[in-house]
Amino acid sequence: ELTDELGDRVGIIVDGIDGRVHHVVLGEAAMADETKIGAIVEIGRAPSAPRPADRNIAELAKDTGEYRPSEHRAIASAGHVRVPGGDYDGYVESHVHRLEALRRAGIVERAEADRWLIPDDLEARAQAYDASQGRRASLRVLSAYDLDRQVTSDGATWLDRQLVNRNTGMLAEAGFGAEVRSALERRKDELIRQGHAWRTPEGGVRARSDLLPTLEQQEVERVGRKLAAQRGLAFKSIEDGQTIRGKLIGSTHLASGRFAMIDDGLGFSLVPWRPVIEKEIGREVVGVVRGADISWQFGRKRGLGV
Repeated sequence: ELTDELGDRVGIIVDGIDGRVHHVVLGEAAMADETKIGAIVEIGRAPSAPRPADRNIAELAKDTGEYRPSEHRAIASAGHVRVPGGDYDGYVESHVHRLEALRRAGIVERAEADRWLIPDDLEARAQAYDASQGRRASLRVLSAYDLDRQVTSDGATWLDRQLVNRNTGMLAEAGFGAEVRSALERRKDELIRQGHAWRTPEGGVRARSDLLPTLEQQEVERVGRKLAAQRGLAFKSIEDGQTIRGKLIGSTHLASGRFAMIDDGLGFSLVPWRPVIEKEIGREVVGVVRGADISWQFGRKRGLGV
């Protein structure tokens, strides 16, 4: 729903986990372009206080003036940062999302996919930027799949992240909150059926410790092989430390998140999507896999005869 004549702002209706229906006006219509009905989204407004993410970024960049996501993840996974559920990838990705917003505001600069240039006064400038946003809201897609598709999925869903991180305290007893509660119970049954969880003698449900990465790999392998076959290519799994080289041909939304599609002419791979590669579709890219993150290098656009 466009909210002005120029069409640069859009209103959306969000059924919240708090049991209420919210009408939200986004600052940019482009935010809602890839958001489908039924998707799980997070709506945020500029806070009045400094953001913890800004403070974390500033602390890591205080000596060098640089922030590296791979370094942040290594520090977090080493136990120096308490991350609920051990979702280090999601934790670092939230900081990268923040940096993308600050880059668009001209506050930080992205030198490479794994290197951001951070000013000394980041926190002050970021807080001033937030204050200038007034009532405008931002939107982040947490899952492109609705609850029913998540319940039966073989991927690492938003529901699984709620179960692992135990993020159920804010769920209302009515409305969408109640729907999520029901979906979580059905997802537990599905995880048991798939062999990823089991019931305890006390009647509870316990899942394997590596649930999220196992589910993600399972889904990526299945979808990747299918997409590769459609293109007459072999599917290539990606391993830590591997260099991936090929043409970025687009992206696909899975239950586990958004993934980039890489075609090297002989093989086909799926790797986690990052906003930094949005403008590189159709170009040759080179990336080095580091855990669940990738350091990208960009090349020239391929000709039709290559």
